[in-house]
Amino acid sequence: MELRERVGKIVAALKAAYPEARCSLTHGDPLQLLVATILSAQCTDERVNQVTPGLFRKYRSAEAFASAPDGELEAAIRSTGFFNNKAKSIRGACRMILGKFGGRVPETMDGLLELPGVARKTANVVLGNAFGKNEGVVVDTHVGRISKRMGMTRQKTPEKIERALVKLVERGDWAVFSHLLIHHGRAVCTARRAACGECCVADLCPKVGV
Repeated sequence: MELRERVGKIVAALKAAYPEARCSLTHGDPLQLLVATILSAQCTDERVNQVTPGLFRKYRSAEAFASAPDGELEAAIRSTGFFNNKAKSIRGACRMILGKFGGRVPETMDGLLELPGVARKTANVVLGNAFGKNEGVVVDTHVGRISKRMGMTRQKTPEKIERALVKLVERGDWAVFSHLLIHHGRAVCTARRAACGECCVADLCPKVGV
């Protein structure tokens, strides 16, 4: 079986196993998802979801984030770690959204990458989950680890892993593919131990790197 066909079967099996797979960051609009994704750097989604309800009640617009007094936003997001840099990115991104993009989160990769604190991973999260646009594959630690373990790629950097995966996964599945691997990585194919006996794609996995 050639690799692209095998990956297609893996995606189909994971869809059946995790029909609820979706973005785990709680959000109500593109701006909230952008902010939540910035906060998720070096932090668990669970922790971010504990912080954002209160944050989004207090800051309801790009204007509110952009004009947040020094120290106030930092205090609100402190528990997500690296809060000074994250606050700087959020303020900077919101100021650019207001000044250059008419107050709306840009809906293109190029536009998103102009925003302070936004790299390709964050842009892919926002495009795929806020706008329904499949422009790339989000490569987080789960996606990078499992795609290598399942023999989809031997690349090591997120950028190169993404380039390999977009050649193997149908474009319409790019966004959901990341959610499927993340769910599988948390439930079965964990970093500490791959529970191959419980795995719905064990017959499709060469166990590379296990």
